[in-house]
Amino acid sequence: MPKVAVVAEFYPSLRDPVLGVWAHRQALAAREAGAEVRVLVLHRLVPPKSSLAAGPRGAAAALTALAREPRTQTRDGLSITYVPFVSPPRERSYPAWGAWAAPTLALALRRLARSFPFDLVHAHNAVPAGDAVRRAGLERPLIVSVHGGDVLYTVARGQAGAQAVARGLGAAALVLANSQGIAELARAHGARETRVVHLGTELPSTARHLRREDWDEPEQPGTVGLGHARQRRAPSLVTVAHLVARKRHGDVLRALAVLGPRHPTLRYEIIGDGPERTALEGLAARLGVSDRVDFRGQLAPEEAVVQARRCTLFVMPSTDEAFGVAYVEAMAAGLPAIGCRGEPGPEEIAAAGDGFLLVPPGDIERLTQRIDELLSDPHRLREAGQRARATVAANFTWERCGEQTLAAYRHVLA
Repeated sequence: MPKVAVVAEFYPSLRDPVLGVWAHRQALAAREAGAEVRVLVLHRLVPPKSSLAAGPRGAAAALTALAREPRTQTRDGLSITYVPFVSPPRERSYPAWGAWAAPTLALALRRLARSFPFDLVHAHNAVPAGDAVRRAGLERPLIVSVHGGDVLYTVARGQAGAQAVARGLGAAALVLANSQGIAELARAHGARETRVVHLGTELPSTARHLRREDWDEPEQPGTVGLGHARQRRAPSLVTVAHLVARKRHGDVLRALAVLGPRHPTLRYEIIGDGPERTALEGLAARLGVSDRVDFRGQLAPEEAVVQARRCTLFVMPSTDEAFGVAYVEAMAAGLPAIGCRGEPGPEEIAAAGDGFLLVPPGDIERLTQRIDELLSDPHRLREAGQRARATVAANFTWERCGEQTLAAYRHVLA
């Protein structure tokens, strides 16, 4: 049974239970598969730049919240230590954050080793976690998971970013990528050996589009199958994502406006928060769809999944999408999903099975067409939902993720 120290920058906390929840879920999955796991979180004691917008009081409140975060916590039975460090602003110095975090991380790893003699370290992202582990100088094998940020963003921060990623990836005995496209980029930027380990989701006991109460029954005499059934509930689109430009919520708002005459009761649920919220609210008002859009804000992960699975169709035509756990979380409940063609994660999910549709990025007309095709044909919608659930069951469960993660640990230790 391998003993593993997980190191991550993005990880749930009392301040933000959503941040990096995928890293926590993978750690739990590895534990359920048979690994012993402890977690060290790189805890930056500098408020985010966004807190300055609220003035001195907002910045002070953010700093106080960071300082008061308990250094040791237990989450879902998993022991977690938050390792403090400071560093300059992200936009100017992010490639160097590994150097800033390394001294306190080295102390934390050595302290952990005395009570938990771990066999290897699993770092989430080459920068800063992988680079900080490398600098800590421990004689333990290192595995680095790449979730997209390293190879899609950090390498673009000039020579310093590319070199930091290359150092972090090059120090790893094995690099785990969340899609084949990301694995290829990781090899191009310094990884020696890679494996694809998809993140996952839980399969609910019943699926949204498989439940009989979502359809009018009995069918009228003379009808065949569900082709003439009508949904009882008003149809709804949903996106679960941080409100940033690359998620392209605006494309869905524009599609909603076009679809109004054909689907007057159609609503759009936006779950998440972020810097684009004000702009999106303004766009909804200009398009005349504000009364059919619900901004739910950031919800706890479990609540976000529950709310999304009550909807009809998951739509997130985002770009730079390394994987997209939100897609498979919705599909697991029988919601068909729509993503963008040419993106590593969506392409891989679509290739794994049915129930996931791809549209060209920024193509509002094609996006609108795909939504309309599904909403206008209940039989097709239901079949797409069944196929979506089957795709997730076969490829994207946390159980499968845990087994693959454990296999990677054993491979490195062997």
